Formats: sequence, structure tokens, C-alpha cells
Amino acid sequence: MVQDSRQPARPRIGLALGGGGPLGGIYEIGALRALDEALDGLDFNDLDVYVGVNAGSFVAANLANQMTSAQLCRIFVRNEAEVHPFHPDVFYRPAFREIGARLLAVPGLVTTALRRFANNPYDQSFLEALTILAQAAPAGLFDNEGLHDYLTRAFTSLGRTNDFRELRRSLYVVATDVESTDAVCFGAPGFDHVPISRAIQASTASPGLYVPVDIDGRYYVDGTLRKGLHASVAFEDGADLVLAVNPQVPIDASAAVRAGSMQPGELTHSGLPNLLSQMFRTMVYSRMQSGIAQYGRDYPDKDILLFEPTRDDAKLFLSNVFSFRSRRMVCEHAYQMTRRDLLARADELEPVLSRYGIRLRRDRLEDTQRTISTSLYGEMLPLYVARGRQRSSPRGRLAAGIDNVTQLFSRAQ
Repeated sequence: MVQDSRQPARPRIGLALGGGGPLGGIYEIGALRALDEALDGLDFNDLDVYVGVNAGSFVAANLANQMTSAQLCRIFVRNEAEVHPFHPDVFYRPAFREIGARLLAVPGLVTTALRRFANNPYDQSFLEALTILAQAAPAGLFDNEGLHDYLTRAFTSLGRTNDFRELRRSLYVVATDVESTDAVCFGAPGFDHVPISRAIQASTASPGLYVPVDIDGRYYVDGTLRKGLHASVAFEDGADLVLAVNPQVPIDASAAVRAGSMQPGELTHSGLPNLLSQMFRTMVYSRMQSGIAQYGRDYPDKDILLFEPTRDDAKLFLSNVFSFRSRRMVCEHAYQMTRRDLLARADELEPVLSRYGIRLRRDRLEDTQRTISTSLYGEMLPLYVARGRQRSSPRGRLAAGIDNVTQLFSRAQ
């Protein structure tokens, strides 16, 4: 009897990252740093498939481009590498061209309104005829072309790539076609010729905030209009286990007040942007919960592990991501929340993870003194101390200093 010597196929592991704008991206970086430390046997730069939507597309593309979770923290949270500036003008450049074109259209629209009223004075009032001026409103307040330019520079330097086809692993960036309302996966066959930077620009173009992005004559906006996570894209690509991070959770104001993170009535009186954010998050979150349940029915032999903020924490919801202090707070908060979540669910998660050769590091999760800073730089201290003991001559001090600078620079890249 001849035995089959073929080895069973290695399980495929994917990552699905949701939206939430720049704040959601910072949350995901903190959460991924916690997961990276706690999950032994998993390399977040060598997963089989990456799926990102909105801010998640930005983070997923950097991971697929071999940027580690530690590097993401140093560059985008701690601002320690000038090669990757993270400033408001990257995201919030006014759409001058769009606004100018709309203003130039005003005289023609007024003329059209007057003609319609003159031709049918009893059909509509003059004010009703003027409603055509709504067409003068810009399609978006901001132009995220600056994000595309920034990513183009980042992905065409330091050995990275701006071409989906040159990546070692599958990357999918999801956006929504404005006219058909279909979800489009850039990186899939037929859409993999689009530069990664342009795909991310389209996926992060939140309606009303950003001008739709023109790609091959079609216009695209935020992919979360269809789904919050798009984890099914990873499953369809053959992933057996999908790790999912969803920052876009609506705040439960009553629970936040009880938890002490929000004052009574603070959400209602915090202004239109926060109210719109709450409504949009509610819509996305409701659909995502239905989607998670559907994954269990559509892919019964596969696993998805979801990590997201608690709904009683207003610190994340009301933070200003462009404040360095707030950015670090959000990232640290996400890091600690994810660590607590992993530890609380350890008994549930360990059997699932073990099926994929992944071990949960309880010792690290139980370390109450651990922070992002200690995890990033703690392992470097023994090295520096040992080198300090060797500085017994001017030449030795110079050589050690150059070596330290070289090490720091290489870690910041």
C-alpha cells in the first residue's frame, strides 16, 4: 500500500481593516501593534491577503509594503521620520479647482432659473426656480490629491512599490463606484493596474468631505458605503482565518456618561461634524454586524476574529488626530484596549489560534507596565548599555556613537 506523502496545505491567513478616517487609522496602528506583540507565529508583513477600506487601506498597504507595526508607530504616531510627514495639509487641502468650477457655473445657473420661471411663471415660484443653484455646491470640500502625492513618494522609495502586481502578497483596496454604487476591489484582476496610491485616495474619499476620484473615467468614493470591513474579499481569496480591526464604532453616550468619559448632553451639543460622524458610524456598524453573522453562514469552515473599541469610550470619538498629544493618546489607548480584549478572550481565542499555528503570549498581555514606548524601545536599552561600557577611548566613543546613530536611523525607516 502506497502512502500519500503530500503535506496538507498551509492555512492561509488574511487581515481586514475598516475605515474611520485618520483617527481610525491611528487606532488601527495601536491595535495592530498589540496584536503583533501578542500573537507568536504570525508575521503581519507576511500574511497571505490584505484587505483595506478607507483608513484601513492606508494601513494595509503599508503592511503589505513591508512596513512593520513598530515602524508605523514611530512614523505616523510619534512623527520620528521626516521622510513620512503626517500633517493636516496632506488630508485637508481645499478643493480649489472644484470650488472654482462651481462658482463659474453660477451665472449660467441663474440664467437658466430666470428662463424657466419666465416660461412657466404659474408652474413654480421664483424661489423654486432658484433651487437649481444647488448644482453650484461643490462635490466635496477637500481634494485628497495631496494624500495621493504623499503615498506615491512613500511607495516608490526605500524598496517599496506602488504597483499591486509587484507585491509579494495579495492586497485589495475597496472603493465605491459613484454611478453604479458597486464595490470595486483595486488589486483584483482588471483593477490591479491602478497605482496603490490612487486606489487609497479613492477609498478614503468620504462623500461630501472629499471630491470623488477619477480613475479611468469612473468616479470613486469611500468603500465603507457598501460594507464596513469587506472581510469576504479575503475569504474569497482563500483565507482560512481573517483578523479584522474595525475602528468605526458609534459611541453609546449613556454608557460613556456612566463610564465617566463623557458629560451628559456632550455628544448632542458637540457640533455637526460629530453628529454626522455618529450617524455614519451607526449605519456602518449596523451593516457590519449583519455582515459578521453572514460570514458564519457563508464560510462555516473559516474563522474571523474581530477587534474593535468599546462603545462607552468617548476618548477616541472626540479626539483631534492632528494633535501630536491626542495622536499618541489614541494609539496608546487602542494598544491597551486591544491587549485587555485579548486577555479577556484568551480562553476563547487560544483554541482558534492554535489551529493556525499561532500562540497567544499571555505573559506579555499580563505585563501591566507594558506600553507602546516600552515595547518599541525597551529591547534597545540593553544594547546601548553594553555599548556604553565599551567606550573607553575617544576612538571607541566615536565608533559607538556612529553605530548607535546607524541603528536608530535604520529602525526609523
